[in-house]
Amino acid sequence: MAQGAVAAGTQYDYDIVKRFAIMALVWGVLGMMAGTYIASELAFPFLNFDIPQITFGRLRPGHTTMVIFGFGGNALFATSYYVVQRTSQVRLWGGGLASFTFWGWQAALVIGVLGYLNGITDAKEYAEFPWYVDVLITVVWVAYFVVYVQTLRRRSQPHIYVANWFYLTFILATAILHIFRNLAVPVGLFHPESYSLYAGVQDAMVQWWYGHNAVGFFLTAAFLGMMYYFVPKQAGRPIYSYRLSIIHFWALSFMYMWVGGHHLHWTALPDWTSSLAAAFSILLLMPSWGGMINGIMTLSGAWEKLRTDPIMLFLITALSFYGMSTFEGPMMSLKSVNALSHYTDWTIGHVHSGALGWVAMVSFGSFYHLIPRLWETRLWSTRLVYVHFWLATIGIVLYIAAMWVSGIGQGLMLRAFDDYGNLAYTFIESVQFMHWPLVVRALGGVFFVSGILLMCFNVYMTIRTAKQEHAALEARIAAKMAKVGA
Repeated sequence: MAQGAVAAGTQYDYDIVKRFAIMALVWGVLGMMAGTYIASELAFPFLNFDIPQITFGRLRPGHTTMVIFGFGGNALFATSYYVVQRTSQVRLWGGGLASFTFWGWQAALVIGVLGYLNGITDAKEYAEFPWYVDVLITVVWVAYFVVYVQTLRRRSQPHIYVANWFYLTFILATAILHIFRNLAVPVGLFHPESYSLYAGVQDAMVQWWYGHNAVGFFLTAAFLGMMYYFVPKQAGRPIYSYRLSIIHFWALSFMYMWVGGHHLHWTALPDWTSSLAAAFSILLLMPSWGGMINGIMTLSGAWEKLRTDPIMLFLITALSFYGMSTFEGPMMSLKSVNALSHYTDWTIGHVHSGALGWVAMVSFGSFYHLIPRLWETRLWSTRLVYVHFWLATIGIVLYIAAMWVSGIGQGLMLRAFDDYGNLAYTFIESVQFMHWPLVVRALGGVFFVSGILLMCFNVYMTIRTAKQEHAALEARIAAKMAKVGA
């Protein structure tokens, strides 16, 4: 064990980081397996057994919550607590409060997912938690904010590294979004139902202000904090342009808040509102691609690492998918494109291009860098990291290609007319067309889940080996001490 590793282990609070990292993988496996199963239910209807808890309508919100807030949320807690300590060179503030964020977050997830499976939701998109889970999340999030800010205040470095700015804007913006989107009056203290303070088109506008900014701040800004730390660390080079990273931060933080209305084209939302959202969506392309280029160009002069370092493959592939998704999103916000894509599988493909290609891949790469350092050892198998990379990449490509075919075909069929002005295809014909793309989508999910299962095995063996090495080291030290004493 290196002396630097010993010093780091005592200087920083790694226990809380370890717990969040392990739970990220646990929720990731559960959520991705649920996603693969519901994808299979769509491809093969006989899998819709007469068991209410595993029907598509109940498993689907469970899947999104487990992968976004379970896998993604725990990954962000883990990496943010690690990054803020390393870049500030101080121990995490508020040990008990930090532990509360762990147990409170896991409790909210368990209560929420079990509620979904039993039909208890607020019937909105993304976070469909009942009001009492929303309250618990608010308390946990305030504690998270206090821990993070207090740690930054105690930093021994005068400068706040840019990754912390991205993590901080994610924490603050998510708090604002969560509180205002979930303003509601409970039916009763012991009743899960509540009445929203918004109604009609206002409710829709607030929902998609929240929904798209959950993507913007929870699934983009936060993981960019991850990227700005782990890409330079793994590459062994400074970030390509620190000035560009600051421009990236402020432009992204300002523009994202305006774009949610592009989900509501062709609805009762006023036309000027959705047009403004589309305009800001197009503008978002510039800071998004600026950040992608900044990350990729960090490898300038070190491109050979892509041949020798599988962790770098994960991180650079994640940035590539980030660039692709942030081009596709603005394009789909255009009203002419949205008329074809909305309410089709193309939207599902776009979301998973970002979720699997960007969020999951950058998390996998960051964890492969992080976990050996937490347990002061080496990865058990580098070869398995390569296998995981290709399983994940093949799975993503199968998934999004199938959804492009399904969604664009679906959109074209449902807006096609014959010579007499009647619909050229019935709804059931569009469903029949979607069958094989849905089968390929489910197959892509199988590949991706196989990859994370392999990762869990590799991580388990890494931790097991580390414990054996530490036990052997302690035995040797004890033997030497006994010999000296004799």
